Amino acid sequence: MTSNLPVRRPFLMRLGEDGSKAFEESALFEEILTRRTTAFIIDAVVLAILAVVLWFSLGLLGILSFGLLLPLQAAALTLLPIAYHTLFIGERGATPGMRLMDIEARSLDGRRPDYLQAFVRLATYSVSVGITGLLVLAVVFFNDKRRALHDFLSGTVVVRSHAARQSDDLPD
Repeated sequence: MTSNLPVRRPFLMRLGEDGSKAFEESALFEEILTRRTTAFIIDAVVLAILAVVLWFSLGLLGILSFGLLLPLQAAALTLLPIAYHTLFIGERGATPGMRLMDIEARSLDGRRPDYLQAFVRLATYSVSVGITGLLVLAVVFFNDKRRALHDFLSGTVVVRSHAARQSDDLPD
């Protein structure tokens, strides 16, 4: 019995290893570095606002519970950026900041990342920045697709959304 479902490629394969020519169009990478940086700043502001709202509301809940629920505040603030990036990248391929800047993450086979790949992307970013500081982001200057280290490690590439929608080589 054969299945008509598309085969998911492993996310650690190299760009183009699947034989596709999905990422050869230069329009996919126009102004990508500026857009990635701006999207990062937008997402940081959104996360900061969400964190402040969460901190105050769960802090109030902690006070009303005589301190019993204060550990919930710490747990929620820790999970907020993890959930934010994993759910948005896994569901839509882009965070709100990325969507505003017309960029999205794609797997190397051209599809949008799934939740596992989105989580691996976030985890590799967090670990690599934690170890090397922002120096790890210098990798973008040494490849023509402007992929950062966490893109290489998670098997993703960031492209322009508008150009991706117009490309015949990338699936929706």
